[in-house]
Amino acid sequence: MSGIDFEGLWASVAARFPGPRGSVHGPDHWRRVERNGLLLAGRSRADVVVVRLFALFHDCRRVNDGWDHGHGARGAAFATTLRGAAFALDDARFALFEEACVDHTAGRRHGDPTIGTCWDADRLDLGRVGIVPAPDYMSTAFAREIASGGELERRLGRED
Repeated sequence: MSGIDFEGLWASVAARFPGPRGSVHGPDHWRRVERNGLLLAGRSRADVVVVRLFALFHDCRRVNDGWDHGHGARGAAFATTLRGAAFALDDARFALFEEACVDHTAGRRHGDPTIGTCWDADRLDLGRVGIVPAPDYMSTAFAREIASGGELERRLGRED
């Protein structure tokens, strides 16, 4: 177990979200990214703690729902201020987390299973803004499979 009080951390970070109320990049999105990441991590062998922290912090410093350059870096910097007090993470794992946050909007794929899982988890929630996730932008095989078949809801047991 991680020893991190994720629910307490989520409450604290969400309470300080500077973006607009009801933002498409706000806490509801973060929860879906966490759900997606946990689903993917079962196959990709990603570091689940890093994936969960990414879900929480990657968009937590967004100030708008438009183009907000640097928001991922601001989220990672905010996490740095809480590291050691609200959660602990060794340097190597924190470096993965930071890279995932800082570069999550670069439109690239990543060979590291943890960073790739983070990015894929976020991209699989693009439907919230009317974008169909594209397999070519997915880093993990399982996310490519989901994006190719449009099967995320079925994978989550929500098939109609």
